[in-house]
Amino acid sequence: MLAIEGCPSEEKLLSLSPHPWLLPHPASHLPVRSISCLCPRGRTGHDHFGSPFPSGSQSHSSSLRTFLGITFLGIGLWAWNEKGVLSNISSITDLGGFDPVWLFLVVGGVMFILGFAGCIGALRENTFLLKFFSVFLGIIFFLELTAGVLAFVFKDWIKDQLYFFINNNIRAYRDDIDLQNLIDFTQEYWQCCGAFGADDWNLNIYFNCTDSNASRERCGVPFSCCTKDPAEDVINTQCGYDARQKPEVDQQIVIYTKGCVPQFEKWLQDNLTIVAGIFIGIALLQIFGICLAQNLVSDIEAVRASW
Repeated sequence: MLAIEGCPSEEKLLSLSPHPWLLPHPASHLPVRSISCLCPRGRTGHDHFGSPFPSGSQSHSSSLRTFLGITFLGIGLWAWNEKGVLSNISSITDLGGFDPVWLFLVVGGVMFILGFAGCIGALRENTFLLKFFSVFLGIIFFLELTAGVLAFVFKDWIKDQLYFFINNNIRAYRDDIDLQNLIDFTQEYWQCCGAFGADDWNLNIYFNCTDSNASRERCGVPFSCCTKDPAEDVINTQCGYDARQKPEVDQQIVIYTKGCVPQFEKWLQDNLTIVAGIFIGIALLQIFGICLAQNLVSDIEAVRASW
């Protein structure tokens, strides 16, 4: 029988394979190329050796991550192209507030790296990529766990940072259309206005109440702060004009007077079970991915050691 470099002996093939009758008979005169195809490079055969976590599960889940990562990256790059950022890279730093496109790019990039490493590592049974996948996913899990603990311990500090973040984006409300849409969605969803109240919009140059402000929106608020009339089918984008010049009692009829920070806290308390369930589900998926990759690495190393 011809000996093929990198392949186990006939006895090992017979002992390892659950279907030994599919292997070539010693008396058969198959060409060397046909025999070598029994154990192609990079395929030690976890699906064939009865692994409890087959490599197919790892490759399928990683392929989904890769696809989602490419999708998120594509959306982010498309949004930047529409805003002219790709033609003028220096404009990335011009925005004073938060650009929501960064969320798509960062999430998409992380998912693509994880998906690529996990998918190629599983298909080619590359232990380096599988270890990189598990370590990278472990670091993300550790950072999420640390952030959750810190958010629980330093609640007041988190509240101050959230207040600073919202006010910083209020200043840049008209500077970026994506940021503007994000703020409008937040205020409409939580029925709030500003970080701690409608007067926070004094920070914006178009809405402040100073005498030097010649804007028609002076002493007003964005339309997303306005209370909604169910009978109106068309959004009145001018409903917030001069709203803060009215007495506080009249303001409550026209606009939301509660801030988004306390409204977010209230929403979090009302939906604590759902939020906790989502985070626990994400954590379990990450732990499962780490265990799956480590199990696959152990199987690969065990099979290679038996050769």
